[in-house]
Amino acid sequence: MLIAIGAVIVIGSVIGGFLWEKGNLYLLYQPAELLIIGGSGIGAFIIGSSTETIKSVVHGLKSVMVSKPYVRKDYLEALKVLNGVFAKIRKDGLISLESHLNAPKKSDLFKKHPEFLKNEHALNLLTDTLRSMTTIKLTSHQLDALLETEIETYHEELMVSSKGVANMADSFPGLGIVAAVLGVVVTMTKITEPAEVLGHSIGAALVGTFLGILLCYGFMGPIARRLEGIADQEKEYLVVLKTVIVAFVSGLHPQMSIEFGRMLIPDAVRPSFHEVEEIIRQAKKAEAKPAA
Repeated sequence: MLIAIGAVIVIGSVIGGFLWEKGNLYLLYQPAELLIIGGSGIGAFIIGSSTETIKSVVHGLKSVMVSKPYVRKDYLEALKVLNGVFAKIRKDGLISLESHLNAPKKSDLFKKHPEFLKNEHALNLLTDTLRSMTTIKLTSHQLDALLETEIETYHEELMVSSKGVANMADSFPGLGIVAAVLGVVVTMTKITEPAEVLGHSIGAALVGTFLGILLCYGFMGPIARRLEGIADQEKEYLVVLKTVIVAFVSGLHPQMSIEFGRMLIPDAVRPSFHEVEEIIRQAKKAEAKPAA
């Protein structure tokens, strides 16, 4: 929604200002110039990219329209999941998680948290880490290094789409000049035409430069930064999970481990200490009910 609003503001401001100065809107309609700039930009991107990069950019452009930022509820849900896992380990031992890890989407331990289950990479990070803990004895420092490497690798994969779009954006101003030069070449063939015809042709040529700069700074550049922001948010979320898990493995009490993660949550969406304490209290009550 914000992308659509921003695009409307950009287009409205540019066209509105142009009309304010009594500009001829029809002169801006230059599909040939747009074809030269857009087609050349896409072609140059394909030349300089691998198949994996192209797929990543296409996927990134799709996801940027539907992705939602992490909010307080998402972090609280993650802390609830971790609290439930730790409670299970303390009660029945690490080996009791085996059936839950093999089919997390069918597990009673995870099914209570459908939003977390939708986050496949977070789910895989948690389940793979727990599987490693059941088969290999890792110190907290070793686990920290292992998870840090995995998160950084995933972040770099997400950044591929951002860098690809940014490179495409950087090419548009130069390609706009190419379109403008071609427009001037066409104009030179009309040198014997009346001044009105030459003026129209030169104006059309300059639209190429205008479109190249507008596409770069008004659309593709901001989209690249948006993709970078999405990648950074994913990393922030996974770092919280990593911190809580490593703290628990190091021997800290589950509630203290969760507090370590809570403190790393961005301030704008960080739940309060009392909110986290309340969800832990409710989880303990729910766990105690069957035994009553």
